[in-house]
Amino acid sequence: ERRVAASIAHLGLAARLWSLALGPAALFGRFPALVPDTLHWDPQRTSPDDLWLADQEELPATADRIREQVQHGHLVPLAEAFRRDGNISPRLLWGNAGSALAGAVRELVTWSRGQDRPDVAHRARALGAELFDHPDLSATGSPHTPAFRRRSCCLYWRCPGGGLCGDCVFDRAPEAAR
Repeated sequence: ERRVAASIAHLGLAARLWSLALGPAALFGRFPALVPDTLHWDPQRTSPDDLWLADQEELPATADRIREQVQHGHLVPLAEAFRRDGNISPRLLWGNAGSALAGAVRELVTWSRGQDRPDVAHRARALGAELFDHPDLSATGSPHTPAFRRRSCCLYWRCPGGGLCGDCVFDRAPEAAR
């Protein structure tokens, strides 16, 4: 199904975009400007979602700056493009963005524990909480609990061989025909 493929592609891009901003923001207090004109697909096509930056401008790591760069600079136009191209719910796309944000924060916190960097975990959690405090993201899941749980479905269960996501809205896959 086209909308299933679109949802999975959107989720992958959202995860990469949040990670590009949150990783350096939590580690160094700065992150690369993610201006659409300087963010490119990998020219070697080693992976369909590999991204690279042509510019190295750095910005201060505030939730407002990250929101401006990722959410407004990429996720809003990306969601508009996906909705124009097919019958994809804005709720599903924002659910993907929320899931990707929660995943990026979770991975940073896990990494920081292994590296004995509680400062990084604290900054990642704080930035994540501020980013979730926005109308587009606040209703996407349960960001203030130990395990994020979506409030919308990404449709992964409809992929051949697909199962439930780690933050799935369902307790078990729906019985509908795949």
